[in-house]
Amino acid sequence: MNTNEALRRLGIDELNYMQQECIAAYRKNNNIILISPTGSGKTLAYLLPLAEQIDCASHEVQAVVVVPSRELARQTHQVLQQIGGGIRSVAVYGGRPAMEEHRTIKSVQPHVIIGTPGRLVDHLDKENFSSAFVDKLVIDEFDKCLELGFQDEIKSVLDALPRVERKMLLSATDCPEIPLFVSVDDNTKKLNYSDEDEQIPDRIALYAVKSPIKDKLETLGQMLCAFGQQSSIIFVGFRESVDRVTQFLKRQGFFVSDFHGGMDQDLRERALFRFASGACNIMVSTDLAARGLDIPEVDNIIHYHLPIDEASFVHRNGRTARWDKTGNSYLLLGPEEYIPTFIECEVGDYSLPSHTSAPQPPKWESLYIGRGKKEKLSKGDIAGFMMKIGGLQKDEVGRIDVRDHCAYVSVLRSRIKELMIRIKGQRIKGMKTIIEPTK
Repeated sequence: MNTNEALRRLGIDELNYMQQECIAAYRKNNNIILISPTGSGKTLAYLLPLAEQIDCASHEVQAVVVVPSRELARQTHQVLQQIGGGIRSVAVYGGRPAMEEHRTIKSVQPHVIIGTPGRLVDHLDKENFSSAFVDKLVIDEFDKCLELGFQDEIKSVLDALPRVERKMLLSATDCPEIPLFVSVDDNTKKLNYSDEDEQIPDRIALYAVKSPIKDKLETLGQMLCAFGQQSSIIFVGFRESVDRVTQFLKRQGFFVSDFHGGMDQDLRERALFRFASGACNIMVSTDLAARGLDIPEVDNIIHYHLPIDEASFVHRNGRTARWDKTGNSYLLLGPEEYIPTFIECEVGDYSLPSHTSAPQPPKWESLYIGRGKKEKLSKGDIAGFMMKIGGLQKDEVGRIDVRDHCAYVSVLRSRIKELMIRIKGQRIKGMKTIIEPTK
């Protein structure tokens, strides 16, 4: 694979310093530990040199990438597909039938398998793919993957990959102790780009917001009204809290996506697309959204429930100010709450304005389409259908995501009623399917 050609396909002119150093180090060393802030481009930093080592003429799995969440598995797979160069990959994760994934593995004959620990163990135990040629292993977000709840599964994955010669571990925060079974050795190169004196980048402004009462929902609503159309992720501590905060905000007229690990996979995908495409500008989530989501345009992080530790604080804030952008982070404090002692950076005071406007609908609306890649549906097919049959102009069609058996598209909200009338009962690429708003 030609790295320069891959960058051209990705639309990237130049890699940053961290990425250049990581690629150079991977070419020279057996094992790498990379610590770098969220949003700095770690995914490309390891996928590009990994792709260079893949023999595309082979039909064998040569590398396994372990990630802690379904969303990160899918995003990593998408980036590898964009890199191209003939590299085939498959993402495996819970929330969908393992048998369907097995069929995909047999059909695609991937060079790289990306998966969550439990699902990888499942496929390896059933010998759904051969480990005989797997000599490269990546553990992304390794501090999360190596938490006690995942250690047994990670060990099982490593035990099933006895021929691994090269390992790469990556995270935004370091792990106090790497278990012996991971077997990093004296040939390991550690690249640490985190600034120990800087908890969050100086591109993020941190504020404290005080609620006069213990129930902070009213204060939260006032904040969001003050933010207008800016995009915000609200972090809470519990799944039940996601539901409670979401329902309150919807009653106030806000456009909101909810996101947590207890949701079905298709609902999680819909929620993420609505937020990422601008069909809603607010997402309420547990710390599940603190890692692995690459949504470049997030203006504000709101800690409705305070982070439990420094790592949680760092990863939550990493959802804003991606790459060289700026962002804001807000600690919402009740009468008996205080700024956690582990937060050492400067915290300003944020005063709510005396007058705010009511919530306004976002520019975009999102649609679900019940066909996808497996039915040979492409982004071009969807865009063409929306313009030719739906009567939309090119700039009235926004983001399009195509999954295996479904797709999502954002369209201009002001045209949605006319669009739904025009496409009712119409076939897309000759196929009859469901097309509906992603509520």
